[in-house]
Amino acid sequence: MGRLTRQFFARDTLVVARHLLGQRLVRMLDGDRLSGRIVEVEAYVGEDDQASHARPGRTERNAPMYGPPGHAYVYLIYGMHHCLNTVTEREGFPAAVLIRALQPVEGIERMRELRSGRADLPLTSGPARLCQALAIDRAFDGADLCAPDALLFLEEGVPVADEAVAQSPRIGVRGDERAMTAAWRFYLRDNRHVSR
Repeated sequence: MGRLTRQFFARDTLVVARHLLGQRLVRMLDGDRLSGRIVEVEAYVGEDDQASHARPGRTERNAPMYGPPGHAYVYLIYGMHHCLNTVTEREGFPAAVLIRALQPVEGIERMRELRSGRADLPLTSGPARLCQALAIDRAFDGADLCAPDALLFLEEGVPVADEAVAQSPRIGVRGDERAMTAAWRFYLRDNRHVSR
């Protein structure tokens, strides 16, 4: 399977979000390969998206969102949980896709260790859980996911048919009515690993 290229990410964020479903997120960790099939994502687009970290304009925290496509934006919530986004569109325009859930594929035993022996179903179901299971933290903030020597990258997976994809408003966001109702969450219908 080939790695996703910068061109994949340098497109409209909603298109990228939809087509991330079925792709594989890979983390190389001490020689181990940990990976999962992406089953749920959310899009965040521009400074006028009131649910986006970019709404106040460029800051030190959200600077990676303004960077080149194909880079990571990793942030901390509640002072303890990491969340992974892939930066999209053109450099200078803040847009990213939050990876919300994976279906574990490789390195499941190591993921269980990293998640303190959790059961397989909730292992990577949720943005903080998948970051813990793949040992993704702020060290990856701004990392180039398309670099040949990247320890965190995305690979081509099995394409997902449109009828298998569902859309809904994003989970747990705040903002104006548009932010609360935009159907910018994409997920695989009937997949057990989608976050609850």
